[in-house]
Amino acid sequence: METKKYILTGLLAIAITISGCEKFLDAKPDHKLAVPETLTDLQALLDNYSVLNTSESSSGEVSGDDYYLTPDVWAALASEDHKRMHTWQKDLLFTTQLNDWHYGYRRVYYCNSVLEQLSGAVGSAADHQNVEGQAFFHRGRTFLQMAWLWSLAWDAKTADTEPGIPLRMNSDFNETSRRASIRDSYEQIISDLKAAARLLPVTSLHPMRPSKPAAYAMLARTYLSMGEYVQAGSYADSCLRLKSELLDYNNLNAADTYPVPQFNAEVIFDSYTPPPAPLSMSRARITDALYQSYAADDLRKTIFFRNNNNGTFAFKGSYDQIPLFMGIAADEVYLIRAECYARAGNTVDALKDLNVLLIKRWKKNTFTPLTAATSVAALNLVLSERRKELLMRGLRWSDLKRLNREGAAISLSRAVNNQVYVLEPNDLRYALPIPEEVISLTNMTQNRR
Repeated sequence: METKKYILTGLLAIAITISGCEKFLDAKPDHKLAVPETLTDLQALLDNYSVLNTSESSSGEVSGDDYYLTPDVWAALASEDHKRMHTWQKDLLFTTQLNDWHYGYRRVYYCNSVLEQLSGAVGSAADHQNVEGQAFFHRGRTFLQMAWLWSLAWDAKTADTEPGIPLRMNSDFNETSRRASIRDSYEQIISDLKAAARLLPVTSLHPMRPSKPAAYAMLARTYLSMGEYVQAGSYADSCLRLKSELLDYNNLNAADTYPVPQFNAEVIFDSYTPPPAPLSMSRARITDALYQSYAADDLRKTIFFRNNNNGTFAFKGSYDQIPLFMGIAADEVYLIRAECYARAGNTVDALKDLNVLLIKRWKKNTFTPLTAATSVAALNLVLSERRKELLMRGLRWSDLKRLNREGAAISLSRAVNNQVYVLEPNDLRYALPIPEEVISLTNMTQNRR
C-alpha cells in the first residue's frame, strides 16, 4: 500500500490543470502552472490514477445482458441517459459533459502530451523506454475501448468503409477531429500496443502501471475482438509465459462483503470504473439464467454473488471490490488462449487451460476435469466459462458483437413498464451514438440508425 500511496501522490507536485476549452475531446492544460521537464514529471502524469486507471468505460456494461433492472428501479433512475441506454435508444445517451467519450479522450490527451515531451525530458534510457511504453499502452487500450463502444464489430470485408473512431495523435486541441475507418482504427490500436510490448518491462512497480505481460494480454484481447484467433492465441501465450498465477477461490471467504482482494495475484493490470447507477449493487440484479448456470460446487456462485433474500442476486465479485474491475487478469488470458486452441481444433490444450482455471474455482476435491469429444464441444465449454468468469468486466458488449457477427444469433430483451425492448443481433445500435455535442462541434459522421 505504501507503493500505491507513493504513486497516487506523485502527480500532486506537477499536476496539469485542465480547463474547459474542449468539453469532450479534452482540454488544454495551463502550461503556466506546470511544464513537465523530466521523465519523473512525465511518469507522474501517467501515475494520475484518477485519469489513467479509474475512469474506464461503463456504457457497454450498462447496455449488456449480465443484469436487469426492476421496473421500479428503472423508473427511479435519476439520469435520463441511463434510462435510454438501458433500453437501447437510438440517441441522447450522452447528454452530460462527463461521459465515456470525455474520459476516454482525456486519457488519450495525457498520453499524447507525454509522448510529445519525451524527446526533451531528462532521465535514464531505461526510464525513457518505460514511460514511452506506458503512454503507448494507455493510448492503445483507450482507442480499443472507444472502438468497442462507438464502431460496429470488426469485419474485414467492410473495415475500410465503415467509420471507426477519431484517432487523436497529438495534444493540439484546435485540430478538428475526424473519424478514421474501422481498419485504420484497429491498425493504430495494434501499433500502439505492439510498441508498448517492445518497450515495457516484464514486471511493473505496481499493477496500476502497465507491463510487458499487460501489453501482450491487451493485444490478445484486441485480436480476439477482431476474430483473429491465431494472433489472439499467440499473444495470450506470450502473456502467460510471463504472468500466469491464478487465485484459488478456496482461500477466499464467500461471507465477506467483497471476497476478492484488490491487487490480487491474478491481476496483470489494474483499472476500474465506479459503478454507474444502473450497475450498483443495490439496483442491478443478475439475470436468472446466468446465475443458474453455476453448479452447486462452483465457488463463483457465492464468491461473485450476494443473495438478496428475495429470489434475486447482486454482483459482489469485482477484483476492485466496490468499483467494477476493468483491468486485465490472468483468468481472462487463460480463457482467450483456450478459446483460440479450440477454434484451431486443438481440443486437448483448450481443455487443459480450461481445467487449470476451473480447479481453482470449485470446492476442493469436487471438480471433475471437463472433457469434450470435438473441438466444437470444447469451444462451447470455453465460451460458457468465459460468460461465467468475466461478467461485469467491460468485455460482454464486445463479445456480443463478435459472436453475433459469427452467427451466434444472441438477441437481448428487457421489459420495462409493460413494454419489451429488443436488441437484435448485429443491430446498428451496437455502435452507440456519438455524443450529440461532439457531432455539433466537429461535424463528424454520426453512427447510422
